[in-house]
Amino acid sequence: MPERYVLVRWPDGVAQRIYSPSTVVEDFFSAGQRIPVGEFVATSRKALTEASERVRQTYGFPCGNAARSLALVEARAAAQPSGDVFVEGIES
Repeated sequence: MPERYVLVRWPDGVAQRIYSPSTVVEDFFSAGQRIPVGEFVATSRKALTEASERVRQTYGFPCGNAARSLALVEARAAAQPSGDVFVEGIES
């Protein structure tokens, strides 16, 4: 599968590289986007769930790395009281 990484910067300035097993994240995020933390988590959940489902359809099992990516996003978001997440880019 064509994996992608979403490069983001959290409101506190910390950068994060989020793994996706599928290009589907390009349907949800684009470089230069600013998204409130709560909305970013919800959108990440949708994007990574869909990416994992594509893996399941192809290989018969969901993507554990997508689940880990989502867990890391949720943990990072829990430390952010407010603000916007900045999508710096998407890379392969």
